[in-house]
Amino acid sequence: MAKLTKKQKAAAAKYDAAKEYALQEAAAIVKDITYTKFDASVDIDVRLGVDPRKADQMVRGVVTLPHGTGKAVRVLVLCTPDKEAEAREAGADFVGMDDFIAKIEGGWTDIDVIITMPTAMGKVGRLGKVLGPRGLMPNPKSGTVTMEIGKAVREVKAGKIDFKVDKTGIIHASIGKVSFSPEQLQENALEMINTIAKLKPSSAKGTYFKSINLSSTMSPGVKIDKATIASI
Repeated sequence: MAKLTKKQKAAAAKYDAAKEYALQEAAAIVKDITYTKFDASVDIDVRLGVDPRKADQMVRGVVTLPHGTGKAVRVLVLCTPDKEAEAREAGADFVGMDDFIAKIEGGWTDIDVIITMPTAMGKVGRLGKVLGPRGLMPNPKSGTVTMEIGKAVREVKAGKIDFKVDKTGIIHASIGKVSFSPEQLQENALEMINTIAKLKPSSAKGTYFKSINLSSTMSPGVKIDKATIASI
């Protein structure tokens, strides 16, 4: 087993890794035990009692975090010329169609979200092999295939994120930065948890929320006491 560094030992001494904490307390601990020089992301990991291999147990949704993610989101809009001004006014970083499709086919994926319109999906669909594995493929369910281009861009910029359960039954998402207050992290985490609670598949049996952990990019995970969250 690898030896702990001084910083890791100091972090481990500040909390009990086996204990479960109330959400706001856990948020404060994550801030306290993160020792990076940069403003690290704070992540939530929610282990669900579902079998993601079954189509009727796939948990996927979108959530708008009240305090955003703290991350500058780079948005590409693939649209027809009549929608370009709307996209730019809403704050899109890149706007166009064929030129960007060619760039992506050449391997360019220096973006966080792609928004497009239903009429463009014929062209955009060809990019599935590049975009699919990176989680960048636009999807009507997540609101990234729409005629309301400006609204979609503004929502993404304001902290709307798309999430889904992975093949091991875990939803993993960034819910803020270490520079956020514990209250902001708590409110963002709660919004995420409440949204997941509403998406419980009717076919899922037994305990739906198996475990919830908060961590930062460089910190160990802090366990959340589910009994302190009213919605679950």
